[in-house]
Amino acid sequence: MRAQIYVQMKMLNDYEVSFIGLKEGTHNFEYKIEKQFFEAFKYDEFIDTNITVDLNLVKKNTLLELYFSSKGSVKVACDVTNEPFDLPIDGDLELVVKFGNEYNNDNDEILIIPHGDHQINIAQYVYEMIILSIPNKKVHPGIEDGTLQSDILIKLKELEPKENNNLNQIDPRWDDLKKLLTDKNT
Repeated sequence: MRAQIYVQMKMLNDYEVSFIGLKEGTHNFEYKIEKQFFEAFKYDEFIDTNITVDLNLVKKNTLLELYFSSKGSVKVACDVTNEPFDLPIDGDLELVVKFGNEYNNDNDEILIIPHGDHQINIAQYVYEMIILSIPNKKVHPGIEDGTLQSDILIKLKELEPKENNNLNQIDPRWDDLKKLLTDKNT
């Protein structure tokens, strides 16, 4: 158990961005995000991942501007059929890092770190950006275009309610209720 926690912490240390030696201006970083990254956050919804995150860090005299973008795919199980498929991922995130007396991450777009800090761990921001780019319902593209053949789809089709031709007919009880309304107004 201790070894696993150590590996998780070491992995997240790979996302420490040191800005103390950087000159003012733009600096680019690239990260390859794999399944182990999400396991460090105890997130196990992905079967596999293939994501690249680009970080564009703009160092200014009094602050840092971080622009994250992610592209790639995650292999997930379809919410309808449980069939695995590759879900495209495309996300963006902007973060401003300011310096203050104490650490404060209450604002989603502004991070305040203490004066004297010389690095920032971006792992949480990368994690949130990717997770928020996942749709609430993950549907296999084969369901939408009709190409997926699955036992579950066949069973769902069998269980689908049959079309009722009486839906277009108005219940006669409504006519009686309307009559009561018109009788009251006269």
